[in-house]
Amino acid sequence: MVELAGVVILGVLAQWIAWRTRVPAILPLIVMGLCIGPIAEYYFGHKFIDPVYSAHSPHGLFPQHSFFHFIELSIGIILFEGGLTLRRKEIAEVGPSILRLITLGSLVTFIGAGLAAYFILGLSLQVAFLFGSLVIVTGPTVIAPILRNVPLNKNVGTVLKWEGILIDPIGALAAVLVFEFILAGLAGHTAQFTQEAFINFFQILFTGFAVGFGMAYFLYVMLKNKLIPHYLIHVFPLALVLGAFVLSNIVAHDSGLLTVVVMGMTLGNMEVPHFKNILDFKESITILLISILFIVLSANINVEQLMLINVPMLIVFAILVFVIRPLGVFLSTHKSALNVNEKLFISWVGPRGIVAAGIASLFGLKLTAQGVPGAEIIAPFVFLVVLGTVILNATTARFMARILKVTLAASDGVIIIGASAGARLIGKYLKDNGRQVVLVDRSAASIKKAKAMGLECIEEDVIAGDLTERFELLSVGYLLALTSNDYVNATACEKYQDNFGENGTYRIISEEEKLKDVLVDQTLFSSKDDILKLTEIARYYPTFHEVPIQSRAHYDKLIELVINDPKTVPTFIKRADGKIWILEAKSDSLKIKEGDKLVYLGEALNTDSANVETNTESDIS
Repeated sequence: MVELAGVVILGVLAQWIAWRTRVPAILPLIVMGLCIGPIAEYYFGHKFIDPVYSAHSPHGLFPQHSFFHFIELSIGIILFEGGLTLRRKEIAEVGPSILRLITLGSLVTFIGAGLAAYFILGLSLQVAFLFGSLVIVTGPTVIAPILRNVPLNKNVGTVLKWEGILIDPIGALAAVLVFEFILAGLAGHTAQFTQEAFINFFQILFTGFAVGFGMAYFLYVMLKNKLIPHYLIHVFPLALVLGAFVLSNIVAHDSGLLTVVVMGMTLGNMEVPHFKNILDFKESITILLISILFIVLSANINVEQLMLINVPMLIVFAILVFVIRPLGVFLSTHKSALNVNEKLFISWVGPRGIVAAGIASLFGLKLTAQGVPGAEIIAPFVFLVVLGTVILNATTARFMARILKVTLAASDGVIIIGASAGARLIGKYLKDNGRQVVLVDRSAASIKKAKAMGLECIEEDVIAGDLTERFELLSVGYLLALTSNDYVNATACEKYQDNFGENGTYRIISEEEKLKDVLVDQTLFSSKDDILKLTEIARYYPTFHEVPIQSRAHYDKLIELVINDPKTVPTFIKRADGKIWILEAKSDSLKIKEGDKLVYLGEALNTDSANVETNTESDIS
């Protein structure tokens, strides 16, 4: 009991440490597992928590086979959740450089790491190329914390973001296929890939794809026809994933991992009802499983396995980081818009993560149990790569970014809380003028309308959810709260000001503040413009107007004219160089420069009283 509770407590503690220190969670998880496992065994003669029950360790958590099955099912759920995030539409939308990076770059890593392991470590071709497939994966969970501390320019940030998101399930699928190929060879009673081995391999492929597609479609039909009660929306898919895993293994031995990856990818590319709820639940389960899994996997490593780490392994690690990764990046980004410094930084940042370490442990255990030579070093070797790359990148990313001059001068992206008609117009204008804009709303209907306008969106409850891990928000420095709920606006500003509002955090005034004519800090636009007025104007007058400002006196007259008109809302100052300055109610310190324009939303005004004329109009409804 103590050991089981201890694993859960230590796993959550490691996740908390990762959150506080802004490092990838896998780092404290593995370190903590090593401390209570092999390191404790080395210094005290026994592990503080031993994952496997045996005669020598009567307080172990699992019997040998149960531990193996727990790992396999846990990895299956993690891979299913990863598959849910891979969308064909996203792959089609990313630039050719990113597409080549996750295809050609992955191939370079696979071949290069496999050959290095084969020639330097003397592993068999099968095990060497299994290692090559395992180190393909970077993953968003390890890259996001690193990049959050480094304000990168748009080119570099976009490439690393999409590589991390897309390569996770692709790399997992590649590793599973290589592993199944090895098992198919073993099933043929020979280490060589005979005709029988190929037949077994294609049986595994057929079963994995058939059961994966079939179970995904079955779940889709059940949800579409409302055959699952709402209180089972979360747990029914989980049970189905476990059932698909087991069924696939019964039909074709060891095809379960391929099945769940295919099932996740299929569901992720279908219009599945309640998909957001399913994904949120799977993410929560995955966090808990990862917390437990990597504590016990690290603790399960023995001192003898740690002693297997030697100089040739360090040489392969160095080749992987300093030769293979840069080679893959430069080949993939040839003739792209990236300059040499940007390519060098992308080459430098390639931490391996949770999927690599998890699958390596599982495959290592399975192949070692079947007597495959060299399989015993897979887990410690991949753990070495994971720890080495994470520590290297986490400690040097900011320094390298400054040296290579790939940082942003300022984080000028904008997050808009709310996706109402007014918020969508505000976001569209900012986007059309060169700003990165992300709208966040829990309303699927509002998000759908925003996406139809070409806006980047996140469907999320800003109060209950957590936006700090989102890749889309890495370069955001301004926060605008524009929902119809005053509590949500105030809470969002308080909750996310430090993360996303470093350059400015604003909220639209509440109806109560408007009636009392109270001007508070962070008030957006003016003390007379609440969400009701913005919504009405967005409905009937969805047009932005840009009026040239001749002086501060002209600005004061213009702003007074716009604020007092019930059909207009002042929104921005547009500088002569095209940059947009967000207007707040307290604008006494605002400096007006030559060539500035006042931008307002609403009905076209007769500005003769301010002795200026409307310059341009741009209808973006």
